[in-house]
This record gives sequence, C-alpha cells and structure tokens, in this order.
Amino acid sequence: MRSRRFRIVGSELSHNKLAFRSTPRCPRQITAGPFVARCQVGRSTSLQWDMSEDPKFYNLEEVDALALKVLPKAVHDYFAAGADTETTVQDNRQAFQRLRLVPRVMVNVANIDLTYELLDLMTGRKLSMPVLVAPMSAMLMAHKEGEPATARAAVKANTSMIVSTMATTSLEDVAKASKGSPLLIFQLYVQRDRDFTASLIRRAERSGYGAIMVTVDSPRVGNREADERNKYRIREDLAYQNLKDLSLRVQPHDKISAAGTVNIFNSNMDDTLTWDFVTWVKTVTKIPLFVKGVLSPRDALSAVDAGVDGIVLSNHGGRQLDHSPAPLDMVSSVRRAIGTRVPLLMDGGIRRGTDVLKALALGADAVLLGRPVMFGLALDGQTGVERILDLLKRELELAMVLAGCSSLQDISKDLVMEYPTSML
Repeated sequence: MRSRRFRIVGSELSHNKLAFRSTPRCPRQITAGPFVARCQVGRSTSLQWDMSEDPKFYNLEEVDALALKVLPKAVHDYFAAGADTETTVQDNRQAFQRLRLVPRVMVNVANIDLTYELLDLMTGRKLSMPVLVAPMSAMLMAHKEGEPATARAAVKANTSMIVSTMATTSLEDVAKASKGSPLLIFQLYVQRDRDFTASLIRRAERSGYGAIMVTVDSPRVGNREADERNKYRIREDLAYQNLKDLSLRVQPHDKISAAGTVNIFNSNMDDTLTWDFVTWVKTVTKIPLFVKGVLSPRDALSAVDAGVDGIVLSNHGGRQLDHSPAPLDMVSSVRRAIGTRVPLLMDGGIRRGTDVLKALALGADAVLLGRPVMFGLALDGQTGVERILDLLKRELELAMVLAGCSSLQDISKDLVMEYPTSML
C-alpha cells in the first residue's frame, strides 16, 4: 500500500484543533472549522474551504461569527471581548441604533465623492474614504501574514493603517509592506522609559510614518475576564516586536499568560502621563501628533490647547473602563467644544456604511475600523481585509446617494435624528 502524506498549506493551523474523521476512500480527513484537507493516495494535500460551510460574508456584521469558526475561542475572544460586564462593547453598537437618518431628496447624486484629506502633510493625496484601519495588537495570532497583509490591503484600498506598538511585526517591516500608502500612522503606548519611547518615535519617523497617535486611555489594562477564563496567551513563536529592545526585561516568553501580559503592560506603561507629554513629543519629532482615547469635551479642549494635531474619540472598543460612553454619543459635544481647530475622529461599533454616515453627520471627520478588519484577516488574509474595506466603502457610497449627499461636505447634522426611546 502506498503511503499517505499530509501537507497542510494556506492556513495558520497552529490556531486550530484538528479533528480527524474517517471517509470511505480515505482513512483520515482533517478538518478545522470550515476548512477541510482531504488526503489523496500518493499525493500531498492542501487545506481548502469546505464549501458545505459557506465562507463568504456579505457585510461586516457577519464576520465575527465566521471568525469564531477558524480561530480558537481564546484568540477570538481576545479580539472580541471587552472589560467587566462588556456593557460598553454593547453600547458602542447600540449608539448607532438610537439614531435615524433623514434623507434629502431631489438632489443630483450622479457622482459621489468619498475622498478625504486627513492632514495637510498628505500633499494633495487623499484617502479613498473617511475610514482608517484602527491600531490592533497581535495580528499574527489571527493569520500567518498578520500586519503586513493588513497593510497591503489598506494600500490597495488607498486608506490609512494605524500600526500598533503591540504589533507582532516590527514597525519597519509593516512600513515596507505599506509602500504606496497615502498616510501610515504609528500608534504609541508611552513607556516609563522615555528614552525607549523616543526611540520608537524616531524609528517610526525614519520608516516613513506620517503621524504618531498616542493612546491616552490605558495607564493600566482593563479587566478582561475572557482572557483569564480562556487562559489566553500569545503563541510561543511570536513576540511584540516593537518592544523587544525594552530595557526592562520581563518573565520568559513561554510564561506570558493573560495575567502575565497584563503585568508586563502595567509595569512598563507610564501612568504619570499628563498633557505636558505633548510638549515633550514635539521636541522629539516634527510629524503630527494625534491622541486616542479622549471622551470628555474638557479633555478634548486640553488636548487642543496642548498642541495636538488631531483627536480620536475612543473607549478602546470597550476594553478599558466599562460603562464609559459610546464615542458616537460624544461626537457632537466634543465638536462644539473644539470647533474645527483639529480633525476629530472616532471609533467603536462601526459595522455599516450608514454608521459612518451617522458619525460624520454628528461632526466626526473620519472613523477608525477595528474588529471587522481583524476578523476579515482571520477569514482570508489580505483578501479578507480588502473585502471588509470594499464592503464598507460601497455601503457608505450607497448611503450617501440615498441620503442625498454627493460629497462629504454635504453631510450635516440635520441628516440624523434621535429615535424615540419608547420605540426601540
């Protein structure tokens, strides 16, 4: 009898528990979620989608459940879960459901312009839409091509990717994969070691990043019970590449559990940060500085007065302070407080083109998209992320047509109304 060989390609199977089942023609058939690898006598086998489980997705709301089929529960929940009761995670989505759109009719919408210029430094280069890829850690836990695949997808979509300090690919390698990007942004967690923090900023500037985005809502990690319950840990063959040279050494990599990761983060994060930090950053680099994690109008004013170049309203996807308000609910009041002095972005709960339209109508200049990108990556690598961005762009364009807006400048606050609570 000829030997049977199994060679699995096209998926990061280290994430999946393989199940073996017998078939009439083959003693073993390997399955992992909607993937299947069938043995052939005398021939190697490749992993393919099992078409009995349709892998396609038609909107961003579907990808969470699909990703759960291809990711271990611990990894999926690391990306999907929030802090404490996850009230804020739910409210981020529900905030959009509380608003309705009031369309304008008899408007020429034959040509729709979605393009957006975030900063003057883009020198005439515009994003294809007011949607940026949010910073997210450990993308190699979702797919074997991780951050570079996401970067290539963002370039193809002609939009901006924000690269996390906690990436599992170095900021330099992500920059190489981002050739042709209209604007690459580096998200910065400020470390207690200011020399190391300065080195991260300078590395980003040398690599071609056009802006720095400092996350300001994380002096410590939120209480993420799912990670403890699932015993989540980063894979042993991976590392947070941008932090490898951090002078403060931590416990051996193979002991980095969920609790260990939290301890590492908390022991290195600068929890003494104040708005004076903005002045310090300006001495290190001349590229623009955004702050991410603001919710209070008073904090937004302080940020602008300190000299930031842009603000991102964010509650960290509900992963930090539970019961904090949805960023969408704070857009109007923050916009009133700061006027048009700096760009105002927001994230949290974006799943539809109409969601983007509502955020812009309330006063946001653009939005950041997080979890759907990660789940698209898990499902189909770069192609999955491309589809996520393309779906959202097409939905936004259609929403603008039906709402009577031919350009972003036509979107105004009278386009939205709050739905009566009694009718929800």
